[in-house]
Amino acid sequence: MNGAAPVIEARGLGLVFETGDGQVEALRDVSLAIHRGDFVSFIGPSGCGKTTFLRVAADLETPTSGTITVNGMSPAEARRARAYGYVFQAAGLFPWRTIGGNVRLPLEIMGYARGERAERVRRVLELVELGGFERKYPWQLSGGMQQRASIARALAFDADLLLMDEPFGALDEIVRDRLNEELLALWARTGKTIAFVTHSIPEAVFLSTRIVVMSPRPGRVTDVIESTLPPERPLHIRESRDFLEIAARVRDGLRGAIGETV
Repeated sequence: MNGAAPVIEARGLGLVFETGDGQVEALRDVSLAIHRGDFVSFIGPSGCGKTTFLRVAADLETPTSGTITVNGMSPAEARRARAYGYVFQAAGLFPWRTIGGNVRLPLEIMGYARGERAERVRRVLELVELGGFERKYPWQLSGGMQQRASIARALAFDADLLLMDEPFGALDEIVRDRLNEELLALWARTGKTIAFVTHSIPEAVFLSTRIVVMSPRPGRVTDVIESTLPPERPLHIRESRDFLEIAARVRDGLRGAIGETV
């Protein structure tokens, strides 16, 4: 295990929402450390708190118990320090701005000089294989290309941490496989730390160094599975014995977590 301070560290984290129908406990006693260079996937049934955990780390939700730090800071401090990029389920591109304009937007907000903005946009679009598409509009791109543009936007200000909330869930299997390969290659090139939410067991196993299995609401960590797969992962690795064994453990973990709540 990495001896450095965790990029994300949660201790006894809990979150209870107040609703018109009463309290809803989204997270309960979540303790977890994500270290620099990790690719950690969160998997569990719908409503188990996977996205809520990312939103707490991003200072989009406030926990009601426990603690969480991002790069040793509170989530609010990390947000102000621009310590992370966030990729949502939908690409969320503004249709009236070009792809380059969408990627450039956070740099404009942060006050980067014009020349540096142009260079960063060029670099990250090349990184996600969208070089030459800067002047296109979102409606001129496929869904997969729009998601790559969304990833480029999150990379534009060079945060070391990427929070990715099921970014490929709405895409067809062929496009999803392609983007999984591209994301792994991007992670290898950049050394980013990635926290990734998914409902797909094959996707979680293919991408991750560790897989966090969560229970139905209230969300708890029921297992953390260390991957034994090599860093280089062609798609056909999904037919290997190691891959199938990890996938079986994830599946068993999900069944056990659901059984505990019945």
